[in-house]
Amino acid sequence: MARQDRAERALRSHVTSVKEDVMTGVSFMIPFVTIGGIFLAVAFMVAELPFTAGTTETVFEETGSLAWYMAEIGVLGLTIMIPILGAYIAYAIADRPGLAPGFILSWAIQQENIIEAAGEIVGFQADGAVAGFLGALVAGLLAGYVARWMKGWTVPSFIEPMMPVLIIPVVTTALLAPLVIVGLGVPIAIADDALTTFLENMEGANALLLGAILGAMMAFDMGGPVNKVAYVFAVALVGDQIYGPMAAVMIAGMTPPLGLALSNFIAPQKYSAEMYENAKAAVPLGLSFITEGAIPYAAADPLRVIPSIMIGSATAAATAMWIGVTMPAPHGGIFVFLLSNSPLAFLGCIVLGTGVTAAVATVIKPDFEKTVADVDTEAGTSAQAATQTDD
Repeated sequence: MARQDRAERALRSHVTSVKEDVMTGVSFMIPFVTIGGIFLAVAFMVAELPFTAGTTETVFEETGSLAWYMAEIGVLGLTIMIPILGAYIAYAIADRPGLAPGFILSWAIQQENIIEAAGEIVGFQADGAVAGFLGALVAGLLAGYVARWMKGWTVPSFIEPMMPVLIIPVVTTALLAPLVIVGLGVPIAIADDALTTFLENMEGANALLLGAILGAMMAFDMGGPVNKVAYVFAVALVGDQIYGPMAAVMIAGMTPPLGLALSNFIAPQKYSAEMYENAKAAVPLGLSFITEGAIPYAAADPLRVIPSIMIGSATAAATAMWIGVTMPAPHGGIFVFLLSNSPLAFLGCIVLGTGVTAAVATVIKPDFEKTVADVDTEAGTSAQAATQTDD
């Protein structure tokens, strides 16, 4: 019995440690999400102004315009946030020696050409799929644990100064690169191919079911390969003048950040202080159809957050398909809602998905150990203690 208790304590301690390491990565990632999302949202807003030449659909084609510059900076922020997550998870585990391997490995599996080459090993075309934040989370944990293991090596004294800056980063990256690229890249390529085929066969199926599947896929990895398959499928149908799936996909991609932000606002005790700050940025991200705004929440608590947003997005997308909402624009979020055949129904589906996501997340998430109120209390206590010391 005592042995079982020790094992349970050790397991609980390990899980807590992993959670803290992931939260470190999330806290460093949030500023990148905020910068990228706000710049991209403002770019879309500027692109829709009457005196500008472009629109949200052509903002990346208007090279040199204000909207283009802001959109490019926004994309950089949202692109770099994924390897930042992996890098600082590894840093939390192994300190400085884990930082570079965590970043490089997480960045490598976001490269389309690398994943495509890995997919070709088993004869599958990745078609632009990348590993997304889930891949970066795994890569960061692996890099951190390997680097920490190497820090415990006994080496000659003349090699010891080179360990943290040269040997550990290089060897960790070399050891893990084949495992991470092939181990994550190949399954991604296989899943991407299977999902594309599945959706193509679903084209003539019941609208309600198709909408629910597209919505769940959009929310599952928030910009990752599953999300991209659903999005590309809908965009391809726009070319055939079939606009229903595009509306479902856009609505489903907007509700995860909005729903989690709403949950965070109404139940702040269930989220960390960092998440409360992220919620303020998640609103414009969600309104701009930037699903990545939900990634910090999912990275911090994937087992509860991902099901919550999948349920909300599936509900919203299925409802949109059921009542026949359409959207001819492939991007733009709230800025293009007037292009829908039923703008009020388009907005109503977003509200529905946001509400369902917030309700499910709020119900299933437990109270967080350290919330905004706790941080404020600690700050007040520290200030009081400092005052008493001075006295």
